[in-house]
Amino acid sequence: MKLGVNSVLFGGFDMETAFKYTAAAGYDGIELSAIDGMSDHLVLDKWKEVAPVAKELVKKYNLPIFAMEQPSQDAAKMEQAFQSAVEIGIPIVNCGPGGKSGDEATFQQSIDSLGKLADRAGHYGVTLCVKAHVGAAIFNTPTTLRMLEAIKHPAFGLDMDPSHIHRANENPVEAIAAVVKRIKHVHIRDCKGRQQNPGTPPMQANGRGDIDLIGYIRVLHQAGYTGPVDLEVIGAKALELPLCVAIAAESRGHMQASLQACKAR
Repeated sequence: MKLGVNSVLFGGFDMETAFKYTAAAGYDGIELSAIDGMSDHLVLDKWKEVAPVAKELVKKYNLPIFAMEQPSQDAAKMEQAFQSAVEIGIPIVNCGPGGKSGDEATFQQSIDSLGKLADRAGHYGVTLCVKAHVGAAIFNTPTTLRMLEAIKHPAFGLDMDPSHIHRANENPVEAIAAVVKRIKHVHIRDCKGRQQNPGTPPMQANGRGDIDLIGYIRVLHQAGYTGPVDLEVIGAKALELPLCVAIAAESRGHMQASLQACKAR
């Protein structure tokens, strides 16, 4: 497995700061945030300007880009995401599931939309990944399995985030076994409690919450998963830089120890 940080953790700072301190914390790579309002890193409306800067930062910090995150399913926005992914060399585009929990009509709309986007991802030679998300049409393991059954496109995969499964009142370690063969990306963070939000940024650091992340990584390893595991901490845009770095470093230490505990490193 390859360990990375979603640059949204450094959303209050420029893209180079995210690269610099992700590398300093010892990560293998980085995920670029294209999340409007949470960062000004991979701004898709300006991706042709951003692309050469991102490629130069990859070389400068010896930090490959594992993925990007862009939550919208808007067709025009996703075209920009796919085009920028090809230009920069980003293999995975993560987007949100859309829809509303318990609403069958929006569930089907999400499936139809994601199926079309998977076709576009395949056209560009990249992989589209989607995760279960609190409040969305795909929000737990049963709805995830329905999505995976409906969309079997080779350019489509699951982005697995244990914090959302935890907040859907499931055990992520048990839940992951049902979907692990379709996982192509992992977002990881901890969570204290089962409320709708994942908590303050420091409490999202791995090891601070209730999720058995060691067991979670063990199941990934036993299943042969070798893809990216990217720390995604939201709500950090107003934090001072030392605290962002501390969250990154603390979480990387926990991830490294988890990999060592299951003999994956």
